[in-house]
Amino acid sequence: MSQKSPSLLLHIRDWLALPFIVTVIIPRLLYSVGVHLMREAPDVLKIAGTIFYIPGLALQLYTTFLFWKYAQGTLAPWQPTQKLVIRGPYRYCRNPMISGVLMMLLGEALFFNALGILVWACMFFVMNTMFFIFKEEPDMLERFGEPYAAYKKYVPRWVPKFKPYKIDSN
Repeated sequence: MSQKSPSLLLHIRDWLALPFIVTVIIPRLLYSVGVHLMREAPDVLKIAGTIFYIPGLALQLYTTFLFWKYAQGTLAPWQPTQKLVIRGPYRYCRNPMISGVLMMLLGEALFFNALGILVWACMFFVMNTMFFIFKEEPDMLERFGEPYAAYKKYVPRWVPKFKPYKIDSN
């Protein structure tokens, strides 16, 4: 049974509801009430933060685009994908969208010299890891069966492999 892909507006809604809140709203709140080791981050931290943030943003936007184009679902758990996406960065790592968000959070923590944002990045990582292990991965195994099992066996959750996954490999 084929399902129609969600509209672009639903993708934007879900992007605003999740990555935007996680990478903009929460860090802004944490920064405004947080403890800072120095009043302003030194230039080296700002450069390092930018080096993390920009590729993280690009990765997050690209993976969101892949969901819009191929997944017949959005990045949100309430609108799960109907097609398994094994393209681009998904051939190297199972969760590159979250990796992009984590890179953005680390970049913000460095750029703003904000311990609160760094703690939030760590909490976000732990929460997502638990969510993937106990909810998302079992759901995807049920939804996609053997193709997902083979993918999961070969492609790591977080640390990318250098050799890309090929759909026809076992």
